[in-house]
Amino acid sequence: MKRKGTHPFAEGVFFMFGPESESNRRFRGAHLENIQQPQVAQRLILRPDAGGFPPLNGVPRVVFDPSEGPAPRDLEGGFGGYWLVSERLQRAMSVVDPEAFAFVECEVRLADGSAGPRRFLCDVVREVDALDEEASQLRIKVDDDYVRGKFYSLGGGARLVFKRDILAGAHVFLTPFNPSAFCDRTFRSAVQAAGISLDAGVSGISFVDVTDI
Repeated sequence: MKRKGTHPFAEGVFFMFGPESESNRRFRGAHLENIQQPQVAQRLILRPDAGGFPPLNGVPRVVFDPSEGPAPRDLEGGFGGYWLVSERLQRAMSVVDPEAFAFVECEVRLADGSAGPRRFLCDVVREVDALDEEASQLRIKVDDDYVRGKFYSLGGGARLVFKRDILAGAHVFLTPFNPSAFCDRTFRSAVQAAGISLDAGVSGISFVDVTDI
């Protein structure tokens, strides 16, 4: 089912954001060493289907090894289903919208066994059904096979409009029908103000305007 908007799209207001994946940068030289130790059920993916963090039996340990690749940037994906974020990004996230995120601080070790810079596993935990389906342009797949009966497909391009009154000041959020995270320009500006580059290849953070996905 294809929805087509009927009014102008506001550029520079909302963004889809997450780990950068399009640059030619080498794969990071870091891994979650004890991924199977902190969790209750032994799974390769630590993150529960419902999001957030399960009860942990220990502190997740991340090892930096330059022989495997460059050090993680401010945001990297693929750590047990979570993002790995820098201390300065975690601080910005906590200041601008603390209710949107859950964090667990990691034990960080360098290849020689010494302590490394602070890093946190991060998950976006706020979910708001705020997409204006009538005003947006995207493919909405409706099928009982989907957990919630439908799915917002953003592949191949989309233009999204969010209902600001429903967001009610939320700067970062998920929708119930797509796993992507979204933010507003307040959050994006806070990230930049923290000294983090808006160049995705540098920071590891991709911000894509929702009017041109």
